[in-house]
Amino acid sequence: MAYANIIVDISHEAVDRPFTYIIPDRLLDACHPGTRVMIPFGQGNRLKLGIILEITSNPDVPIGKLKEIESVVLSQDATDSRLIELAFFIKQQYGSKMIDALKTVLPAKKAYREKASATDLSSYEGFNDDSDGLSEGRIIPSDKQQAIIDDICADYDKGAAGTYLIHGITGSGKTLIYTELIKHVVDSGRQAIMLIPEIGLTYQTVSRFKKYFGDRVAIMNSTLAAGARYRYYEQARNGDIDVIIGPRSALFMPFEKLGIIVMDEEHEGAYKSENSPRYHAREVALELASMHGASVVLGSATPSVESYYHALKGDYKLYKLTDRAMGASLPHTDIVDMREELRSGNRSIFSGRLRTLLTTTVAENKQAMLFINRRGYAGFVSCRACGEVLKCPHCDVSLKEHRSRGMLVCHYCGYETAKPKACPSCGSKYIMSFKAGTEQIEEEVKKLIPGVRTLRMDGDTTAKKGSFDKIVRSFGRHEADVLIGTQMIVKGHDFPDVTLVGILAADIGLSGGDYRSGERTFELITQAAGRAGRGDDPGQVVIQTYQPDNYSIVRAAAQDYEAFYNEEILYREISGYPPIMNIMAVMASGKDADETYMYVNSLVSVCRAAGLDAGIIGPGKAGIGKINDNHRYVFYVKSTDKDVLIKLKDAMEEHIDKDKGTGVSGRVLVTFDFNPMNPF
Repeated sequence: MAYANIIVDISHEAVDRPFTYIIPDRLLDACHPGTRVMIPFGQGNRLKLGIILEITSNPDVPIGKLKEIESVVLSQDATDSRLIELAFFIKQQYGSKMIDALKTVLPAKKAYREKASATDLSSYEGFNDDSDGLSEGRIIPSDKQQAIIDDICADYDKGAAGTYLIHGITGSGKTLIYTELIKHVVDSGRQAIMLIPEIGLTYQTVSRFKKYFGDRVAIMNSTLAAGARYRYYEQARNGDIDVIIGPRSALFMPFEKLGIIVMDEEHEGAYKSENSPRYHAREVALELASMHGASVVLGSATPSVESYYHALKGDYKLYKLTDRAMGASLPHTDIVDMREELRSGNRSIFSGRLRTLLTTTVAENKQAMLFINRRGYAGFVSCRACGEVLKCPHCDVSLKEHRSRGMLVCHYCGYETAKPKACPSCGSKYIMSFKAGTEQIEEEVKKLIPGVRTLRMDGDTTAKKGSFDKIVRSFGRHEADVLIGTQMIVKGHDFPDVTLVGILAADIGLSGGDYRSGERTFELITQAAGRAGRGDDPGQVVIQTYQPDNYSIVRAAAQDYEAFYNEEILYREISGYPPIMNIMAVMASGKDADETYMYVNSLVSVCRAAGLDAGIIGPGKAGIGKINDNHRYVFYVKSTDKDVLIKLKDAMEEHIDKDKGTGVSGRVLVTFDFNPMNPF
């Protein structure tokens, strides 16, 4: 017999849980994931509308208690069916419960009954009064920009929608290309999705799109109220909006006539979900576009290694923009060896070169940005006498000092404690914090330049709603001379008065034990350097590092992506990392260390028994062995064929389902991650 797990009346009630029904023989051929059916529901057996999530041969409840599906509803909403199909794709490709995949793609109706905070557009209204560096009229594309626009539009007009990668250096005018492409699609009667990492959703972007599309564009971000989010969902379904702009969740707007998906800064890790289902927006966008016959445009100054690999193979059509728009030139870049600075007696955070340029920049009434890939006042805190590192008692990570609050904080579980006056291990008073953070940099800038006006942008200063935009607007109005921050300051901002960018501890991400560390370092340095010299004045960049010869730093300083890619792909080939091979990470976490370790070994045995062509590494302790008192063990499976990994995932999920009665699988949580962006 066949059974269907069905969610009841998804368009009118909150997503709760699926119910299992028997599929009668007469309906077997008509029932598939996404099919709408009428089912007897509740004690009165009232007929209600439901949607099949999945077909199974193993019901979770006794067969004697199950009811039969009454009938199949043939006239179904195409947009809902596509989203259900997309949820099934996500479940199959990334490993999750169907209900979690469904919650990812469909908002709950009950949110619509809530009173919405105002739409997020209203929070951007004031930005239209500020100068954003844009002329009031339409900006005319350059010849190179127009050639790309014409080529993609020609494919679209003849129904040959494809996938395109625009590799354009910082400031080359990629956004203008996006808006022109979207306008062409909208003018043809179809709709568009514009994906932007949350961090890049700036007032400048919003202003630009509002000038093009007016009230027919909706803007999403993480602070958008659930009621407003559902209203956008309904507006998209009814054809009341043409363009949605937002982070990866914007993919799931129910456009009936989707014509194009644009993914700006496509290399960004924010496009990969870090919660189950751990989907990547790029892959889901390609699947969604395939359902609609839509175009996909990927863009970046530093394309992901995966995308560039596919472009060189011919899977994507590649375009290059090697010049900055409006005739601006790339900044001059200096790499400063901080080992030499130390040998010469300079123990400051700033090299002599950066000190000189910073002082001159402020004196000339220009602006500077100082970037460090850190958060808080310092990195780990340790005892200089015995070497003891102060760690979180619940997680296997060091605590970070936040000096403004006088506290040591765990950035994983939120645990806080006062900084001890003596080492808890040996009693020494020499408790010191290492690795400068944004607060210390700000203090040093004020010491160096008395009276300097500074702004700090990091996880602490942007925690309050609206604070991120407030800082950006203030700096854009030249109310500060120096902006100091973490990676959020280097994304998507265009400040014409910024002539100096200082990159501190440029190599800090190279020792994280992650195969993507070189790629991330190259991206961050290139993006940070790209903030300088975007106006009329030339830009200057100072890269401070203890590894001045590292290829990712050298190539980023030269803004030479191709040279970086050639070295990076060789490393990936030798080591067997994506995109050459696919990796599936499998992590088990639980309160009992021995039980969790035994269970993860049982999953390894399932993979070995499958007899498929895949290599297994581990299991062993995860990089962070414990979080919130949960012990974490991980193993990795490699294969050139991703379908092999999906089959192994399916086998492990079946093993987990069969173990439900033992109680072990209820105490041990198993997580799958395909081609992970971050190590466990």
